[in-house]
Amino acid sequence: MEIILKEDVVNLGYKNDIVTVKSGYGRNYLIPTGKAVIASPSAKKMLAEELKQRAHKLEKIKKDAEAMAEQLKDVTLTIATKVSATGTIFGSVSNIQIAEELEKLGHKVDRKIIVVKDAVKEVGSYKAIVKLHKEVSVEIPFEVVAE
Repeated sequence: MEIILKEDVVNLGYKNDIVTVKSGYGRNYLIPTGKAVIASPSAKKMLAEELKQRAHKLEKIKKDAEAMAEQLKDVTLTIATKVSATGTIFGSVSNIQIAEELEKLGHKVDRKIIVVKDAVKEVGSYKAIVKLHKEVSVEIPFEVVAE
């Protein structure tokens, strides 16, 4: 089933993308929640017209994302957590803690666009990826230390 996304959907696509999904996922979740519409020929024409009008706006959004990436590229975070005697963290460090640390440094980043590949369960150095735009992402190194 082909659908047109009306907003960014994690692990599926970005706003105004035409994607193919299983019909149950489209009919029972994406369309009722307003995240997508069926990609009929008329909807595709409307999308094409809308994209022409938005090309200028999208360019500005991308430039803003690139400017934010430029600010974030030199950022290194240090996250202090409670640690056991063996160096294992109580709990884990996730995108929420990274977003909080970035906010302390004056960078307001939504936690949903921060991706931490490996589970952070021990003290050490790791990397997180901030996806600011579908074409712009920044890798932020962070270190987990004992409190």
